[in-house]
Amino acid sequence: MNKPAFKRAVDLLMTAALMALMGYSLVGEAAHEWIGAGMLLLSILHHGLNWSWIRGLKRGRYTAFRVLQTLLAALVLLTMLGAMASGAVLSRHVFGWLSISGARGWARVVHMLCAYWGFVFLSLHFGIHWGQVVAAVRRKAPLRLPVTVSRSAAIFIAAYGAAALWRNRIADYLFLRSHFVFFDFERPLALFFLDYLAIMGLFVCCGYYGGRILTRRRACD
Repeated sequence: MNKPAFKRAVDLLMTAALMALMGYSLVGEAAHEWIGAGMLLLSILHHGLNWSWIRGLKRGRYTAFRVLQTLLAALVLLTMLGAMASGAVLSRHVFGWLSISGARGWARVVHMLCAYWGFVFLSLHFGIHWGQVVAAVRRKAPLRLPVTVSRSAAIFIAAYGAAALWRNRIADYLFLRSHFVFFDFERPLALFFLDYLAIMGLFVCCGYYGGRILTRRRACD
């Protein structure tokens, strides 16, 4: 497996881990913690594979697109570190041996904020790089979908994602209108993950088309 393919595989694993982490009570506390530990290792690997990009941050001119790209990468890193640190405080399985006490109240709030904002920032981050995924698929796909079909699919996913965003009360968790996440245990697990994939798709679309607008503005300047 060459490096680009390996990087895509790592990104896919991170996406799958992220989906599983969002279903905390549905997958179980112990599983959530172990998946979170795996996400930490994948994040370290991801940054190692993209070290050349990190080293190049001091070089070159910062266009609007590059500012957005760098800002999102920094926000993803900050929320992930916040989620990992607060998760270690709350841990009863993977990091239970740390025996941290007296900070669980604030750690729970920080963990929820970092988890949900991290989900949004990571989805936007995927979105601004989505053009690379599309280009890779086009190079290997025997048939190319008409533009109208792909755009219609994007509109449908974004619309379903917006409805799922409202139905799952995501804004309540992002802005601390609720300090506890509600899970409908009577709803099939597959539908929960479908909702969150659609919500991710909504923010991927926002990131992708926002990035394209900034890129076109640069071309017009």
